Amino acid sequence: MAFLDTTHKKKSFTLTTLLLSILLLVLFYIGLTYMDPPIENGISVNFGTTEFGSGTVQPMEKVRSEPLDTPPVEPTQQEVAQQVEEKEEELVEEPAVKEVPAEKILAQESEESIRIKQAEEAKRKADNAAAKAKEKAENEVKKAKAEAARIAKEKRDAEERAQKEQQAKKDKLDALIGGVSKSDGTATGSEGDDNRTGDKGSPDGDPYATSYYGSPGSGSGTGGYGLNGRSLVNQGKVPQECNESGRVVVKIVVDKNGRVISAEPGVRGTTNNNPCLLEPARKTAFMHRWNLDSNAPNEQVGFVVVNFKLGE
Repeated sequence: MAFLDTTHKKKSFTLTTLLLSILLLVLFYIGLTYMDPPIENGISVNFGTTEFGSGTVQPMEKVRSEPLDTPPVEPTQQEVAQQVEEKEEELVEEPAVKEVPAEKILAQESEESIRIKQAEEAKRKADNAAAKAKEKAENEVKKAKAEAARIAKEKRDAEERAQKEQQAKKDKLDALIGGVSKSDGTATGSEGDDNRTGDKGSPDGDPYATSYYGSPGSGSGTGGYGLNGRSLVNQGKVPQECNESGRVVVKIVVDKNGRVISAEPGVRGTTNNNPCLLEPARKTAFMHRWNLDSNAPNEQVGFVVVNFKLGE
């Protein structure tokens, strides 16, 4: 053979074959023995030939068993007749049970099921109607609330617009005439014969005066104011007897003829209350004359301002 081309390989092959043969012979003759089942794991079973038995003596051969089936005993004629009579009596005594036709039972069951279904359908329709009515009522309430909220919002918006328009008009009027909001005073109230809020008159005037027109003169002579609707037609001045300067305001009362019927010097607006100036100012006031006016009040309050200078 090709793989036994040398002497060593041939010797090795021969030796290996011999050893394997000896090993197989040893295993075949002296191999391991076993029991099926093993002694230590098996269960011994008692000898017997039937599935039943009693006693303590163990037979070593098959035993003869008693026959299990016995031949039937035929009944006599008397026994047969007696059995027939008993069956007839049982038939007579038992009440006849009336059988209900299956069609009728099915019809009854179908009618009951129909009534149940009709009741369930009616209940379902009632529930659906109640749910729809509830949903409709809720929608109506929501609509009413939304409408009320919309009306309230429109009312608030209208009030805000009116307030803004009124404030804009007031601001515009204040900007034009220097309205009351720009006054530096701290007192509150309103007095005058116009339709606007404010205290009509002159800062140097008498708060108790009944006229709102005219202004005190600023020259060295005299001037009158406060006689609404009357014009000055004549005036004069009594010189002072002392060398003083200042302004004396004289409150006067004029009748319908324009004559001064009373004079009070030194009222509000006077800058010098020296008696040597008050008397000439009072006499000067009596020298003033206003126009005749039959529609004027019997007593109309006004003011005469007399300005005195040094060296007159």
